[in-house]
Amino acid sequence: MTAGTVAALAATVLLFGGALRPEAGAPAQPVFADVAVSSLTGGFAAGDTVSLVRSLEGQVRAEPKDARALASLGLAYQQRARETADASYLTRSEAALRRAQTLAPDDPTAIEGLAALALARHRFHEALALARRARRLTPGESRPLPLLGDALIELGRYDAAFGTFDRFAALKPGLAAYARVAYARELLGDRTGAVAAMRLAVGAAAGRSEPSAWAHVELAKLFFGQGALARAEHQYRAALAAFPGYVYALDGLAHVEAARGNLVRAIELARRATDTVPLPQLVTTLGDLYAVAGRDAQAREQYRLIDAIRRLLGANGVRTDLELALFDTDHGTELPRALAQARRAHRARPSIQADDVLAWALVRNGRCVEGLRFSHRSLRLGTRDASVFFHRGMAERCVGQDAEARRWFRRALGLNPHFSLLWSPFARRYAS
Repeated sequence: MTAGTVAALAATVLLFGGALRPEAGAPAQPVFADVAVSSLTGGFAAGDTVSLVRSLEGQVRAEPKDARALASLGLAYQQRARETADASYLTRSEAALRRAQTLAPDDPTAIEGLAALALARHRFHEALALARRARRLTPGESRPLPLLGDALIELGRYDAAFGTFDRFAALKPGLAAYARVAYARELLGDRTGAVAAMRLAVGAAAGRSEPSAWAHVELAKLFFGQGALARAEHQYRAALAAFPGYVYALDGLAHVEAARGNLVRAIELARRATDTVPLPQLVTTLGDLYAVAGRDAQAREQYRLIDAIRRLLGANGVRTDLELALFDTDHGTELPRALAQARRAHRARPSIQADDVLAWALVRNGRCVEGLRFSHRSLRLGTRDASVFFHRGMAERCVGQDAEARRWFRRALGLNPHFSLLWSPFARRYAS
């Protein structure tokens, strides 16, 4: 039996036969498996996308009615957005894909590209409609399935999403499928199964720099979510070996160093990440590290950058209500605005993540009973996430159930004692 056959059989055993059913008591922390663009663009990888974009732009200039070239250019722009965090590439992607669709209204590649774009912009109802249309046009193809499943996940339609991911894995096992199975298992509380599926994703990405780095980082996040710092560090360093300077790995290592009490080293790593790509999550990490280190002026400087980034993302069609509601709620800034954003986000994407953020925003605004109700909903799949457990504890504390609050704080710390730079110390203080 060949090595490839052995690997294929191992994948089948891991993915099917109840693949999306949790093991009893196996906790996990959700990560966001955003590989929609990768599943469409195939071999695009950091380092060669720049030349590919130039080549396609030249092709389109020479043949402005070449729908295939326009669709490929739109996808390449999305990959550049992924690599650089420059949201203007999303606007360029839309222009190219709309032109392609005008020339060839039923071209599935253009429609799939528009679905991926809608996902990147957090426009999930639009993404669902486009993915369904692509599926109707190509009923035997696997490519629309990850787009369809991602949209369903974000809209809280979990049974349909999990079934879609299983069909995708059966048709095309690989990085995109394994990552989604890992995420589904996390949502259902299966830590062991999530790690196993993400290890398959790491293997499937081998030899491709940016996809390989991404997969190692997602596996590292799983380990960090379990409080396994050494395993997380190993995977983050593997990501940097695959793609030197990968900002998500630098950010992850900053969290590992902070968990070990090495704030100077953590700040150095976080600053390297933000100097390369000022993504909101990276800027937030650096700001929080400055705050923990008592460098308040520098923390405020980083937090102010978030507003500028919000405006840039919004100008390029990206909806950020949920992420910004979480940031504002965590940091106690503009709490009424945070609650309004959380409500809007929940209407647009009624997922367990939106339940959790809305619960937290309600609690911080003193809406305790309503906050506890949404906190209950956020745990309805059996997900094991230390931050969600902490928010549940804060909701219980808000309604005066101090003993129950302490129990949830202990559960959060038992799962991951370093779940938050800002809030883990609070949990430790009030857990006993």
